[in-house]
Parts: sequence; C-alpha cells; structure tokens
Amino acid sequence: MAGTTAEKRRRGASVASEAMKQAILDAATDVFAESGYRAGSVRTIAEKVGITDAGVLHHFGSKNALLAAVLEWRDERVAPLLPDPRTSGVETFVGLLRVAEYIPTEPGIARLHCTLLAESTDPTHPAHEFFVKRYDRTRGELVDAFRNAATQRRLKPGIDPELAASATLAVMDGLQLQWLLRPDAVDIRKALVAHFSALVELPEE
Repeated sequence: MAGTTAEKRRRGASVASEAMKQAILDAATDVFAESGYRAGSVRTIAEKVGITDAGVLHHFGSKNALLAAVLEWRDERVAPLLPDPRTSGVETFVGLLRVAEYIPTEPGIARLHCTLLAESTDPTHPAHEFFVKRYDRTRGELVDAFRNAATQRRLKPGIDPELAASATLAVMDGLQLQWLLRPDAVDIRKALVAHFSALVELPEE
C-alpha cells in the first residue's frame, strides 16, 4: 500500500510539473510576442505565472532553453494541420490554408512569429539558427510540393517551383504581419487562396 501511495504522489507531482511547464510556456509566448526575446525578462514571465525566476529556470534551465521550447511548442501546434511534405503536392497548399484558418484563433502565435523573426535577423540572436534552418527546411518542402504538383499536372504553365516557394514564404509572412496590424482588413485565407490559385490548380472545396 505504501508503494502505491508513493507512486500516486509521483504521478501527481509529474502532472503538476507538466501543468506548470505549460503555464510557463503560455506566459513566455505572451511575453516574447509582446516584448521580443531580449526585452522580455524571465522575471516578467515568472510574475505572470505566480512563481519566482528560479522556479522558471528550474523547469527550463535557461532563458535560451525556454525560447527553444516556445519555438518548438509553436511548431507542434501547427504541424497536425499539414500533410507529410515528402509525399504531398497540392495537398501541402490545402494544409497551409488550414494554417491560415488557424492563425486568427491564436493571435499570440502569429505575433510571436513576427516579433522573433524580425529580431532573429541578427546573427547573434539565440533564435537566428532556428529560423535559418526552419526557412531552409520549409523552402525545400515547398519546392518539393510545387514539383509534385507538376507531376500531378496541377502546376500552372511557366511556374518555377523554387521561385514559387520563396514567394509563398514571403506572402505568408506578409499576410500575418498585415493581419496583426489590421485584422479587420485582411483575410489571410482568402488572400492565400488567390496566391495559390495563380500557381496551381487547387482541389475543389
């Protein structure tokens, strides 16, 4: 019985720890989105959660590690909306339209992306390498998607997959920024549909 009680306590402590880590991630997302990484302090994050600075660092080790966890968590939220990029053509673009629908439901995620992306153009920023690798990977996946769309006979004539991939990244980032500035004036999904329709034949909805 004692062993069972101890096991229950361990499980309870583990659940509480995971709940606290999630609360810290939520708070860090807000702080980094509002103030950026450099101006956003661990103290402000701790105050939002109601713990000490040491409590935050107990769960994540360092501010850099917390930033990495926030970025990973952000990508995990979006990943289920996208198909396997290795086997997809136009399905990739349909998945990106689902992401466009998701963005307005989580404005903090879009704000975090735009804020950290701008900051991380500085090579000394801790998220610089993350965004460089992320853009290289995403650009490559989009190139493959456009090439696969050609195989599916859905790529419009004269479209260069590499140029189309770079333009798509620019459009998606630009639409998020415009929407954050004027959410009443920008329909991200509608604008993205227009962009993709100029490049590929999308499936009928």
